[in-house]
Amino acid sequence: MTKITKQKSLKLLPLFETNFNNQKKTIIYDTVMAVVSFPIAVILYFQSLDLSYLIEAPYPRLIATIFLIKFAVFFFFRLSRGMWIFFSTPDFIKIIQAISLASILSASPILFGDLDKSIYSMLFLDWFICGILLCGGRAVYKILKEPKKQGVALKRALIIGAGEAGDQLVRELSRNPNSGFKVLGFLDDDPSVLNRTVHGIRVFGTLTDLDRIIKLTKAESILIAIPSASPSRIKSIAKECLKQNLEVKTLPTLRDLVDGKVQVTSLKSVNIEDLLGREPIRLDEVKLGNMIRDKVIFVTGGGGSIGSELCKQILRFEPKKLVIFEVCEFFIYQTEQMLKETFPEVEIIATVGDVRDRERVALSLETHMPDIIFHAAAYKHVPMMEHNPGEAIKTNVLGTKIVSEEVARLKLGKFVLISTDKAVNPTNIMGATKRVAEMICEDQNSKSSTDYIVLRFGNVLGSAGSVIPHFLKQIREGKAIKITHPEITRYFMSIPEATQLVLQAGSLGKGGEIFVLDMGEPVKILDLANDLIRLSGLVPDQDIAIEYSGLRPGEKLYEELLASNEDTLATDHEMVRVAKVREVSSDLNQKVAKLIEGKSKESEIRRLLKDLVPEYCYDQDQSKKTPPIETKTSINRVSRDRNPAEL
Repeated sequence: MTKITKQKSLKLLPLFETNFNNQKKTIIYDTVMAVVSFPIAVILYFQSLDLSYLIEAPYPRLIATIFLIKFAVFFFFRLSRGMWIFFSTPDFIKIIQAISLASILSASPILFGDLDKSIYSMLFLDWFICGILLCGGRAVYKILKEPKKQGVALKRALIIGAGEAGDQLVRELSRNPNSGFKVLGFLDDDPSVLNRTVHGIRVFGTLTDLDRIIKLTKAESILIAIPSASPSRIKSIAKECLKQNLEVKTLPTLRDLVDGKVQVTSLKSVNIEDLLGREPIRLDEVKLGNMIRDKVIFVTGGGGSIGSELCKQILRFEPKKLVIFEVCEFFIYQTEQMLKETFPEVEIIATVGDVRDRERVALSLETHMPDIIFHAAAYKHVPMMEHNPGEAIKTNVLGTKIVSEEVARLKLGKFVLISTDKAVNPTNIMGATKRVAEMICEDQNSKSSTDYIVLRFGNVLGSAGSVIPHFLKQIREGKAIKITHPEITRYFMSIPEATQLVLQAGSLGKGGEIFVLDMGEPVKILDLANDLIRLSGLVPDQDIAIEYSGLRPGEKLYEELLASNEDTLATDHEMVRVAKVREVSSDLNQKVAKLIEGKSKESEIRRLLKDLVPEYCYDQDQSKKTPPIETKTSINRVSRDRNPAEL
């Protein structure tokens, strides 16, 4: 044995000694109880303390045999291994099974022949008394030895869900002195459990009684213990609780609990994604695996919030190699380290480069010859690009043109452009330049062997420059949240959702499509701000004010996923559809070249963009005239329900 192994053995020795000593104490206790339980049963049967007749036949042989049977059965069931501090229902059941088997064997005619009926009555009493002594001793020890919840400020909590998960949660919280919660009661919509108790804690009523029960119990926190609940169900419960200014926490999903990834006490705070109430995305894992496995994948803008998550999702499907192309040294370093820690078995190449540098792009593509290119590099901040239109042209238009042309030159397999809903009827520079990028890809697809695919989606929660981090910063600093307009609405999706659907659309594309993602229902930015304030434990318009600054240049009240002259076709995935758009003009390349080469003033850039994208409207007053969201939503729904043959 090596020195290290000896040291480890010495460290573990006290643990083994402790366990062994505890087992010895348990064996002694169980042995004593096994011996005294039958005499106690005799005393109760005869209702006399006179035990002199126990020395008469058949009692001595009977007592000795019963003791030996109990000792053997207890050893077989390994009762001494149970830790008394954690005595629970499974331990109770095991003890009952053990003493029941011992009693059946003790009453066997094979051992003693036909016994007097009084003996059978004594054996039944012995079974009952032995069970009380074994279980009772353990229960009393647990009560006396459990840590006391002293010095911990406990929040008054209600548990929603009086089912199995709620039962486990209240048990675990009662065992943990640092849980931070004192459970006052349950809420459950099942009428059969109303006014009943779970571990002595009452089920007060249903969710409709929430206001009344909060006032009754003075609850501060709500713990949602329904791991099988749908996201929409969690959303409705959480929103109702947040309106009461309560802290809301949920159990992990049923899948995570079953997989053993988390414990029932792994409560997590409700976040803004939970309040979207979106159902989990169903991915076609087979198609994604066929598209990515053992392939070389190239991601531009791979250090950004969307690009880095896209890389993470790609690595799940075991590519041969992943090349991350990113202009920011810090971002690409950060992404590379994170990915290599999580996926050490895949070759990851971090390449610093600018999509506007043709030589660098060409060299990188020629070196790795990727099978699929995901083009996520772009400038996307609307107000910033309004003030820097020339830079938007360089990255969003020129960058896309360079990468798409080099991909075509090398006859690579597939090119996926990540676009935006702001490319539909654009009212800003960013949206218009992304629409031009889409047109460049459509044009390349018509004359190249490479498959060019475009994917549009809306705002991504938590991405760099998005509204959520900005609002959270204002809340942390105690400042008023500034919103441009009380009626402004946006489509939202989480970063993992967006990137998963990017991959799914990539697997569905044959070339030339513009895919549109199902972004769910649009969300009012005002509602989003109020939810974030409540999630931070504050009260809107009381702790944090909300101010309106007016629409910024190029900003719409309502975003659109489809232009009015577009329609959609169904795909194999219910959350991905194909937009039907007008064909690009034959003089596209000349117009794009003029846009890129020109060193014009802002007004000239806008005029050139208008020439390329006729639907581009940069008059701020026009953006306010965007039709109400109900109109756009109904158009979207109608297109989903139509037969593709009719389009």
